[in-house]
Amino acid sequence: MTSTATIRRADAGCIASLAELRTALWPGEDVAAHLGEALGALGQPNRAIAFLALDAGGTAIGFAEASVRHDYVNGTDGSPVGFLEGLYVVPAARHRGVGRALVAAVERWVRDRGCTELASDAAIDNTASHAAHAAYGFEETERVVYFRKFLSA
Repeated sequence: MTSTATIRRADAGCIASLAELRTALWPGEDVAAHLGEALGALGQPNRAIAFLALDAGGTAIGFAEASVRHDYVNGTDGSPVGFLEGLYVVPAARHRGVGRALVAAVERWVRDRGCTELASDAAIDNTASHAAHAAYGFEETERVVYFRKFLSA
């Protein structure tokens, strides 16, 4: 199904909508924290970007955030690498091409910055995200489990 959403670059005028969508994707932080992070990212226009998907009425129904990374990115071959930092579409708008349109906007943006690869990650148990990534043309490159140990003083 083809998306009827309008994709636009996020700016200060729509930052509240972006913060609300970020909170839906990453509920561990409140809207105020997401607002601060989003503003910080928007202040680095050559390194980071956010796109919003708007429905016909102008309501934000999804977002994608991306960055250009110059450090090593797991599963990639070079540098710089575009990195899909976050992608979210409200449940009522899923399976309509909104996510695909957001990823396409990210792809254009990272290509314009000299990247030949777009990477992403997902929690190991987030099979819905794995399926979405595959549908957008990503290939799984590796699985990683991180460990930590607290050290006494």
